Amino acid sequence: MPGLATAMNLGRLLTQTARRVPNHIAFVWADRHWTWQEFDARVDRLAAALRERGVAKGDRVMVHARNSNAMFESMWASFKIGAVWVPTNFRLTPGEVAGLSETSRPVAMLRDRGFQGHADAVRAAGDWCRTVIAFGDAREDELDYETMLGIATPPPPDHEADVVYDDPLWFFFTSGTTGRPKAAVLTHGQMAFVVNNHLADLFPGVTENDASLVVAPLSHGAGVHQLGQVARGARTVILPSERLDVEEAFRLIEQHRVTNMFTVPTILKSLAEHEAARRYDHSSLRHVIYAGAPMYRADQVRALEALGPCIVQYFGLGEVTGNITVLRPDQHSLSDDGPIPIGTCGSARTGMEVAILDDSGRRLPPGETGEICVRGPAVFAGYFENPEANEKAFRGGWFHTGDLGHLDAQGYLSITGRASDMYISGGSNVYPREVEEAILTHPAVLECAVVGMPHPKWGESGVACVVPQPGTSVSEAVVLGHLQDRLSRYKHPLKVVVWDALPKSGYGKIPKMLVKQRLEAEGVGF
Repeated sequence: MPGLATAMNLGRLLTQTARRVPNHIAFVWADRHWTWQEFDARVDRLAAALRERGVAKGDRVMVHARNSNAMFESMWASFKIGAVWVPTNFRLTPGEVAGLSETSRPVAMLRDRGFQGHADAVRAAGDWCRTVIAFGDAREDELDYETMLGIATPPPPDHEADVVYDDPLWFFFTSGTTGRPKAAVLTHGQMAFVVNNHLADLFPGVTENDASLVVAPLSHGAGVHQLGQVARGARTVILPSERLDVEEAFRLIEQHRVTNMFTVPTILKSLAEHEAARRYDHSSLRHVIYAGAPMYRADQVRALEALGPCIVQYFGLGEVTGNITVLRPDQHSLSDDGPIPIGTCGSARTGMEVAILDDSGRRLPPGETGEICVRGPAVFAGYFENPEANEKAFRGGWFHTGDLGHLDAQGYLSITGRASDMYISGGSNVYPREVEEAILTHPAVLECAVVGMPHPKWGESGVACVVPQPGTSVSEAVVLGHLQDRLSRYKHPLKVVVWDALPKSGYGKIPKMLVKQRLEAEGVGF
């Protein structure tokens, strides 16, 4: 019967690797490291400790923590007992985390040092959270993580909970830039496909002789990326601090001969532009993956020049766990006249189907712009207890991404932007990404964001927010003059503001909502 197909408990990826290469290094954090045998034993003791405290299959385990071995261990322990891992972005406020707990209703919470207020907020939000476990600064009513592991009785071999394909294992929260975050339900069967797809399309050939550097929060895309590393026995290396330290990142790449890593465009841009790229040996890099937001052409070129032909792009929302398109290293080019169209985010991932649909659900031909929709085994099981959102997202048997774009005749996808980002000025559609791409070709512009703001005559008009390159300056006149022969007049922003930095989310993205809020706060408008 549909929905009852048996599946491997995804936690067995760790079990299998620990048995195959027990003495290889699994995890590195600052001056500490654990072998696969040691790491798996710690995960098993955590699983036993959680079970002893009543955490059962289907229960939710919330984790509010910075990247660490304990944070990663909580993932695998939750998987093994059949519980649902509910990681949060550690930069969220106590009130925001309490809101996520109201959605997920966790029976246990693991928190990092200094997040007592977050645990208090979760407990105050409802009576579902029975246990709070702290990584090092436990209070009287909380359990100390290491003490708990030390007294736990190791479970017997092959203790992983039996699961079926559709059993949930991860609540992947949407970033919530346009409303309250929703819990996307990822399942054991779906994620087994995702791991295989990542290994095939993003970082093929990974083995226990490889190393992967983590420079983004494990709570989201970086955590999905590391599943494939565990499956193949590659060591996971995390930065010693919570903030991106580019110098330290390059030092670790050289020390551990790192072969792959997951980034977002803002992080890749920082790596490519830092002078440390010229001082450290990064020739081991084969797959530097960037996703989470489109990357501008000018930034792609800088990354290729600094790191070489190793960058990989994919397009994929959390709901599809990163599995929509891929643009391989050999498909990136410094030249604008190569066989692959400039600006594309690649072609459909293996086993996935991508289509451009109009408002009525009709498939559009190559070259026409519409909503990017996808179907296949990587699509999530739906939003937890949110039938209205599910009905909207799964119209006509496709998952609707909310992004606009077009396919060419070969199947390469180009993203125009979020449907919610497009604005209509004087009756004409303006796609901010196109304008941003043009502005970023100016050598004095480091970053740029374009948004539509209400205009009394045109309905909406564009405001461009630009950040100059260090040591340079830029003005409204310079930006508008630069666009003169590059874009149709109706696409030009009516105003240009210069900022020291663009507002970014905890995931390194530049949400247009935050840009608009800052403009409104500064009184910028028409």
